[in-house]
Amino acid sequence: MRALRLTAWGKPPTPTEVEQPVPHGTEVLVRVDAAGLCHSDLHVVDAAPGALPYRLPFTLGHEVAGWAAALGPDADGVAVGERVVLYGPWGCGACDRCATGRDNYCDRRDTLAWHGVGLGRDGGMAEYVLVPSARHLVPIGDLPAAQAAPLTDAGLTSYHAVAGLRPALEEGTTTAVIGIGGLGHLAVQILRATTATRVLAVDTREDALALADRSGADFGTLVRPDTGRVLKARTGGTGVDAVLDFVGTAQTLELATGILRAGGEVAVVGSGGGHLTVSKPGVLPPGFRLSLPFWGTRPELAEVVALARSGAIHVETERFPLAAAPEAIDRLRQGRMRGRAVLVPD
Repeated sequence: MRALRLTAWGKPPTPTEVEQPVPHGTEVLVRVDAAGLCHSDLHVVDAAPGALPYRLPFTLGHEVAGWAAALGPDADGVAVGERVVLYGPWGCGACDRCATGRDNYCDRRDTLAWHGVGLGRDGGMAEYVLVPSARHLVPIGDLPAAQAAPLTDAGLTSYHAVAGLRPALEEGTTTAVIGIGGLGHLAVQILRATTATRVLAVDTREDALALADRSGADFGTLVRPDTGRVLKARTGGTGVDAVLDFVGTAQTLELATGILRAGGEVAVVGSGGGHLTVSKPGVLPPGFRLSLPFWGTRPELAEVVALARSGAIHVETERFPLAAAPEAIDRLRQGRMRGRAVLVPD
């Protein structure tokens, strides 16, 4: 079968012919219908040798939708032919958190040679992917695969980040979303679907603000020298109650803390390399809270799928055949991707 594999650190992934896996024990073989591509894949490809615990080579792709094609003799919880998405952050499978579907915060994560499907373990940028257990599968019913695949990271990570803020996002509050890409445009929709907060969108690109508008943002603005003042003015001068930063650079972190209301919270999802100093009195708003949400839980993925099936959220996608993965990667690097790139097996 055809697979897009990382064979050397810092080098482009290589289209390769590999043997189709055969499921054993509790394993499930999934026929891939769609696989998302995101900046996390670029971070993996660009990583320096030794920066990640992963062992080469492996197939990329951590956003995966398809159907169960074959079961190992001890597999249960899924039927052959059932349409599913993969819950991506595979943990140890034995700790208390993994037992409750919170593999994203596995107690033994620092001892593992992987972070999940496509992240140290063979992923879904291939015709088939082998899943250790059906507990990593969530049914999608008739949801189109190209819509379903991005929900497993772009949707789930955004949902998990919003969930941490949701108790504070009541009527009359305001939330800023910085970075309206694959995750950010879904965060806008999730905020609108699950909270009463007003949503302010921030990006460096006009087309991203247009995407934010289509996603239901109440207001959007480009990043300019006066962006902080413009956003605070939208709150009557008090500042926003929460910020979701999907970029994570020094510039966006400075903007996030500068527009935050006293007692507000910043959730940093982006990994843009920025640093935040929290030790200087007076630099941050009183009562400032910071969260670093990572991916999401398996029960939350089922909730995200339900939202998508209800029509409350919709992923803006650009589709590419698997053979065109290098083109999709180049466009993503150049910031020319609208929404989420989705690779479809040839």
